[in-house]
Amino acid sequence: MERFPSAAVAALATTLLIAGCGGPDIDELIGPFRTELARLASDADTADRIGVTGLDGWVFFGPELRHLSLGRFWGPDATAVSRSRRAEDADPLPAIQDFKRQLDDLGVELLLVPVPPKAVIFPEKVSGAVTIPIPVPRLDPAHQQFYEQLRTDGVDVLDLTDLFIAERFHPDGPLYCRTDTHWSGTGCTVAAAAIADVIRGRAWYVALDTHPYTAAWYSTSITGDLTREGGVPAPPEELRLRGVVTGRGRDRSPVAPDPNSPIVLLGDSHNLVFHAGDDMHATGAGLPDQLAFELGLPLDLVAVRGSGATPARVNLLRRAQADPEYWSHKRLVIWCFAARELTESDGWRLVPVAP
Repeated sequence: MERFPSAAVAALATTLLIAGCGGPDIDELIGPFRTELARLASDADTADRIGVTGLDGWVFFGPELRHLSLGRFWGPDATAVSRSRRAEDADPLPAIQDFKRQLDDLGVELLLVPVPPKAVIFPEKVSGAVTIPIPVPRLDPAHQQFYEQLRTDGVDVLDLTDLFIAERFHPDGPLYCRTDTHWSGTGCTVAAAAIADVIRGRAWYVALDTHPYTAAWYSTSITGDLTREGGVPAPPEELRLRGVVTGRGRDRSPVAPDPNSPIVLLGDSHNLVFHAGDDMHATGAGLPDQLAFELGLPLDLVAVRGSGATPARVNLLRRAQADPEYWSHKRLVIWCFAARELTESDGWRLVPVAP
């Protein structure tokens, strides 16, 4: 089956397109863009709405727009912009650094995969107040600076933003739901292919016993969470999903997470959407399923419907408390969460990974 382009190839393509295209200087766009995002987020907050109506049927998450309006959010600037209830938990940098150190001590790798905000990938759909050039440039310099700081500290960060901008209107649909806070089924597949590209080169992965799964695309209709209580009115939207199954015929079933897998997928509901069913829209087509298809093995899933910052790591600790041998067969933790959590979560506590 044909795979999506690697992150490196797509990022290079985006860079070349922008370099060869005239238009306003990016630095001149950042200020007006942030101002407009701050206005929209404030208006939604005042009206007690989570949804912000954009253009062409797109709806955005108010807290995510607020996050993008803030600029620098770590170090001395953290307490001024974070939603954390405790000032000592406002800065995400120490918590991520501490998590990395603890995993290093256990001989386990960390791959940090922040989910790019929808408004960064589709900025021209947010508002007509700021003219966004096409091809779309990156309008999140704070994220780029933060990820570079993490890399300097030795954290392996997979920044999907350039790839997502290059693939944003994919033949199988946009990479984000128009009326939901999450990426789309197509977004899951693009992200999984990029993550798998990083993992396949690891010596320990080459030594694993893997096997193929079956995948097929289909269409479905969802009611986005940004149109429910606290959202804005919008009709259901049609999506393309890639269902992943194991077995054949009547024995076919989604790939169940495996607590004994050497790879842990940790984070927020971006790891549950299209996987967990019910309010997560579908089963068998989310990020855990796509990674199982790409890598040839099920993953250990530790994901929450709330914040992927502290609560997800607390759940990971509970796994280790329940199984004294939990970390002995782990090789990698993929920590995937919405980038907005860097300011919009309830805080970044230091949490142990082992009892």
